[in-house]
Amino acid sequence: QVQVVESGGGLVQTGGSLRLSCTASGLTFGNHAMGWFRQAPGKEREGVSCIGWSGTIQYYTKSVRGRFTISRDNAKKTLYLQMSSLKPEDTAIYYCAPDCASSNGGIYSSFTNWGQGTQVTVSS
Repeated sequence: QVQVVESGGGLVQTGGSLRLSCTASGLTFGNHAMGWFRQAPGKEREGVSCIGWSGTIQYYTKSVRGRFTISRDNAKKTLYLQMSSLKPEDTAIYYCAPDCASSNGGIYSSFTNWGQGTQVTVSS
């Protein structure tokens, strides 16, 4: 069974930065696209970013483009999300998931065994 563990969240002020990490087990990490998703209080989970297996293809939701950078280290089986210029509206629990894809401007994954996520809180 595929399991993911997210880390790196925290409390930052507007304009600050954080780097999230995600490790995955139960799959051949380097063979799978990986993505970041987030869920704010009272809202549905949304796709934030997706990176292809080799790292050369990346997708971002419009609201984070130019501020967030997704990357991966296949040797370490780790996915990253570097977040800069953070805004209060970025406050959410962030999750990672394998097998993401982009369609019609959205980012999706059929993954069902979501992890605990990591809380990101941006204060104004």
